[in-house]
Amino acid sequence: MSLIKRFKNNPILTADDVPYPVATVHNAAVIKHQGLYIMIFRSHLHNGRSILGKAVSENGFDFKVDTAPFMVPSKEGEFALYEEYGLEDPRITFIDGEYLITYSAYSRHGVRIGLARSSDLIHVDRVSLITEADYRNVVIFPEKFDGLYARLDRPHSEISPWSMWISFSPDLRYWGDSKVIMKPAMYHWDEMKIGPGAPPIKTRHGWLNIYHGVFPTMDGSVYRLGAALHDLHDPGKIIAVGDNWILQPEDPWEVTGYVHNVVFSCAAVPEDDGTVKIYWGGADKVMCAGTAKISALVAHCLDNPRSPFP
Repeated sequence: MSLIKRFKNNPILTADDVPYPVATVHNAAVIKHQGLYIMIFRSHLHNGRSILGKAVSENGFDFKVDTAPFMVPSKEGEFALYEEYGLEDPRITFIDGEYLITYSAYSRHGVRIGLARSSDLIHVDRVSLITEADYRNVVIFPEKFDGLYARLDRPHSEISPWSMWISFSPDLRYWGDSKVIMKPAMYHWDEMKIGPGAPPIKTRHGWLNIYHGVFPTMDGSVYRLGAALHDLHDPGKIIAVGDNWILQPEDPWEVTGYVHNVVFSCAAVPEDDGTVKIYWGGADKVMCAGTAKISALVAHCLDNPRSPFP
């Protein structure tokens, strides 16, 4: 039995649902705000570069897209230089009374992570570019640790191949105390690279981290989802990594699309009934959703774990 139950009407959002010209809708952040589900999604334009759009839902499955994009590459100052080629793969964290949005900023200088903030998910202000090139998949924990913000990320490097790291910051602008906390497992479903997906979810057993793993095949790479648990008080300590994947490409819109054989998550919304809504991009073209029991995902990690440094 699958840990994640796919929504029966997947995909939940496609380019046809967007009231301005785009080629894709995928890799979206989702969070609940004043009883509504707010989705910030990535779209390829027809020139191949990406922007961020916004959609709203009452039930977390039926979304209506705003008439204009949420964020487009800046035309002014330092952000313009590093966002020249587009904005990709956002994540949203609510902490200290505001929403923090991380996103990949692409330019001729590589990919860096931009940080923006919003009080209402209507107006948005850029804060800083918080990494050098070449970083991806930055997610911020929704709590501080000893007064410090914490983030997970994935440097794009073959030196310590595509591993997961943690860093801390007193002010969201300057980050340090970085260390590698989890690596891909050879001859495994995530052997090529891993990266954090949704912002971690707090459970009584630890912080639940839904991450992606990539496996190389003769027909290209396959992106799947897995789960790991971090210590509640020291998020740099991994308690357990589930040995098996929790979701893989199976539906036609996950197997075939802009990039074949991809399920890629940037969002998971915990609910009061102990379930979580998980959102993923299918084949870098459409948005999909499913539900799972948080307790089952935790058990997945604890009952059949592997080492974070296999």
